[in-house]
Amino acid sequence: MTQGNIVSLLIKFAFPLLLGNLFQQLYNTVDTWVIGNYASNEAFAAVGSVSPIINMLIGAFGGFANGAGVVISQYFGAKDDEKVSHAVHTSVFMTIFMCIFFTAFGSFVSPLFLHVMKTPANVFPESNTYLSIYMAGISGLLIYNMGAGILRAIGDSTRPFIYLVVSALTNIVLDLLFVIKFNLGVAGVAYATIIAQGLSAILVVITLLKTSSCVKISLKKIKVHTDVLSKIIKIGIPVAIQMAVTSFSNIFVQSYINTFEADFMSGWTAYVKIDSFLFLPMQSISYAITTFVGQNLGNNNPERAKKGVKISIALGMAITAVVVIPIMIFAPYLIAFFNDKPQVIEYGTTLLRYVSPFYILCSINQILSMALRGAGNSRAPMLITLSSFVFFRQVYLYFASTLFPANFIVTAMAYPAGWILCTAIFIVYYRKVGIHKTKLI
Repeated sequence: MTQGNIVSLLIKFAFPLLLGNLFQQLYNTVDTWVIGNYASNEAFAAVGSVSPIINMLIGAFGGFANGAGVVISQYFGAKDDEKVSHAVHTSVFMTIFMCIFFTAFGSFVSPLFLHVMKTPANVFPESNTYLSIYMAGISGLLIYNMGAGILRAIGDSTRPFIYLVVSALTNIVLDLLFVIKFNLGVAGVAYATIIAQGLSAILVVITLLKTSSCVKISLKKIKVHTDVLSKIIKIGIPVAIQMAVTSFSNIFVQSYINTFEADFMSGWTAYVKIDSFLFLPMQSISYAITTFVGQNLGNNNPERAKKGVKISIALGMAITAVVVIPIMIFAPYLIAFFNDKPQVIEYGTTLLRYVSPFYILCSINQILSMALRGAGNSRAPMLITLSSFVFFRQVYLYFASTLFPANFIVTAMAYPAGWILCTAIFIVYYRKVGIHKTKLI
């Protein structure tokens, strides 16, 4: 990332990420499709409605993984192999600890959060079943995410992509087997998901054990290096707080959604699945710019890092626009893919056509946020994101539900409103402060 054509480097790095994220989304998408076509409407709503809870816990871990990736990329850019190794083994130790914690914590709090979201009584049993199984096997996802983050920090986005392909295909086969053949319903898709995620974790661990590069894992070296851990925490804690709190706030957003009828909940579930795909282009570019900025600042080349940020924003907006247009045109068919009930299609199509144009704008705040994190500045993105996605959004929803209690579009526009505010603040902040390396190395 420190030499060569910036555009080609970003595309070369981001493309496997895009494909990998695409296959990762297939986990829940295939789950939802199978449930939507071979189970009840309540089961379909259940699988979609638990996403905020899952994302909250994964987001909290994602902050730590992000911090580790930034530290590793800067040490790698500075060609300090010993510190890279220390960061890798510290990350592995902490991942093992977090797997134990998240499994226990997730299983304990899931029913509580379902009540907080005001999950309807007819949907609650299916939601609780899916969550209980998912949380019991969440370690596979956490291990894969950390291992893939380590590989991406040194510029390898290809192997994590390959492992996701294998995992996604496994998930599809098991979904069809467990639900259609054995009639296991939501339990079947949950089992399929955790088995597939466990497979991806095994593959990435084997790679890190056998590699000859500086990120090689040695079981005897797995321990905490406090100096490196403090740097990871310095970056990771703000990111973890941001991701966890944002996802937690979405639990309350879901509670507003759950006040409407079951058909709208199903339409929302289908919309959320497509929403996940709309985020993929900007998400892939933003991950690429995090590694790009980290390595170039570690190599003392801030001008190249800044140029990379400008190019990544242009790429992110252009690619997102290309994806949004056909989704708006073919919205009814996309919703029907998940659930062909006419009322569900109508709700889902309306949501897609009102909200999706704003994703082009959203790509700016996503890329600037990750660029700042790549520089070691994770506090400002946390504050900006929380103020826009959490505080402002909750205030908006309160007044929307009070003034327009029956208007689902006004409720759904809470997301674009938050994106607009967040983008405006990020542009002002970035122009004023820019990127400079937070002292890590």
